[in-house]
Amino acid sequence: MSTIQWFPGHMAKAIRQMEENVHLVDIVFELVDARIPAASRNPEVTRISQHKPHLIILTKKDLADPQQTAAWLAYYHSQGQPAIAIDSRANVTPKQITKIALSILADKLASEKAKGLKERPVRAMTVGVPNVGKSTLLNHLVRRKAAQVGDTPGVTKGQQWLRSSNHLELLDTPGILWPKFKDQSMAQKLALTGAIKEKLYAKDDVALFALGFFRQYHSAALQERYRLTAPDLELSDVDLLMKITANLGMRDDYERTSERLILDARHKKLGGFTLDRAPKAGAEDEAGAADA
Repeated sequence: MSTIQWFPGHMAKAIRQMEENVHLVDIVFELVDARIPAASRNPEVTRISQHKPHLIILTKKDLADPQQTAAWLAYYHSQGQPAIAIDSRANVTPKQITKIALSILADKLASEKAKGLKERPVRAMTVGVPNVGKSTLLNHLVRRKAAQVGDTPGVTKGQQWLRSSNHLELLDTPGILWPKFKDQSMAQKLALTGAIKEKLYAKDDVALFALGFFRQYHSAALQERYRLTAPDLELSDVDLLMKITANLGMRDDYERTSERLILDARHKKLGGFTLDRAPKAGAEDEAGAADA
């Protein structure tokens, strides 16, 4: 299996800028992909923002397993960590996020008011891995196309301030990964969900990883989509990929089949899924959660 790694210069620069600017904000909005709530949490963000109030925003909830999303929210809340799952384009989303941010910062804002300080907007830094849907959310929050949107990672390259409302100002940051992945299963999850540029990973490796997951958790969807029988699911991952290739009429073009499988997963052709299984509410940490 090939090793996946991606940490270009603009990401290193973005981390330095986050370190320089975090003192300017009241709260950090960390966007994570609802399909990989553990694998898409950047440890650099945790390090940089550890002294700031923190809101975890689960994006792309429409692509995730709703039961797992609910379990993740229950886990976060049991840890005293504010979290919300959103549809970035829903009309209620701006009000939801503003309301929860004001709630988290209620004591600080009340203290400022008691000191006679002028009422001001809450300043939030928005951070997340590439292609997590940050630009889509920001454009909806400010109700205009202020951030460039793309379906490939690495679109946003710089930082900018955006105003959402009289109550909220947002510091947009580029999507950032971290210098070294803890393990390659985390990298496979980021690749499968679109956080890593396609040229940086072997598609058959990611497709085989996907097959292992869907065989275990969504076997019925796998059977229906690729006309597989129950005995087919007893095959090895490699043989199963060969079987799907034959069923799709792609002869021995395993690369093309791998790409098809990855895109089918991303586009919900195999149903909503969550690669990171939620820890039980009250668990100490996320250790092991990413090892679905």
